[in-house]
Amino acid sequence: MKLAFSTLGVPGLPLPEVLRLATTHGYHGVELRTHPEEPVHLDLRPAERADVAAEFKASGVELLGLAGYVRVAAPGDDEPVLTELRALLDLARDQGAPFVRVFPGGAADQSPEEADATAARRLGTAAEYAADLGVRILLETHDSHRTGADAIRILGPVGHRQVGALWDVMHTWLGGEQPSESYAALSPHLGYVQVKDIASADDTTPLALGAGVLPLAECVEVLSRHNWDGWLCWEYEKRWYEAAAPLADLLDAGREHLARLLTESA
Repeated sequence: MKLAFSTLGVPGLPLPEVLRLATTHGYHGVELRTHPEEPVHLDLRPAERADVAAEFKASGVELLGLAGYVRVAAPGDDEPVLTELRALLDLARDQGAPFVRVFPGGAADQSPEEADATAARRLGTAAEYAADLGVRILLETHDSHRTGADAIRILGPVGHRQVGALWDVMHTWLGGEQPSESYAALSPHLGYVQVKDIASADDTTPLALGAGVLPLAECVEVLSRHNWDGWLCWEYEKRWYEAAAPLADLLDAGREHLARLLTESA
């Protein structure tokens, strides 16, 4: 498996500094939080997009994916959601990213059936556009659909290879799902895995990998047992927890912890 980190852990950091962190600390790739606060966002001009691709190529670091904020199950008309999703897919194509992340984003006043059907319809519509661009849309286990069992209610009806799953191990754990259950549900669709650690279900302040309660060893073990060889991406949520330790100070230990788990699981 290859290791990456998300720029959610280094809010607003210029891309050259992000790439320097990756090369200095031995990470193979970077997931870019794609938001107006960040250096990479949907309004980048063509020349700026080309510059991002060139910087990644020159560094030898892979651009794992764009972590966007499209909410595919959200109530309302389809077209604004699809327009934003197409823009995210265009940006990924222009920069050479193989994946884009979307959220479920179902609302409390929706029935589960309505949220499932809305998300599946929109993802099914976007799938052919994604296929033409060579980019894969990944639905993250998050918010209204935090477990693998929840996500599969959307992904099953879509049934398109360009629409898959992003397994956020915190959310499946918070949803009461065991790693083996999450993997069984998501494995036919799995794009990559986001790892992290927290103190408890009541305190989700990000911690160094291995310092909290999340079942990272079990997650890596189940992936290894099934010969899965994709990406593990550390999503350290520094943007939402300003008092958390700087990610740069934790990257070496995080890489070593994941490498140890991989060795032990092998």
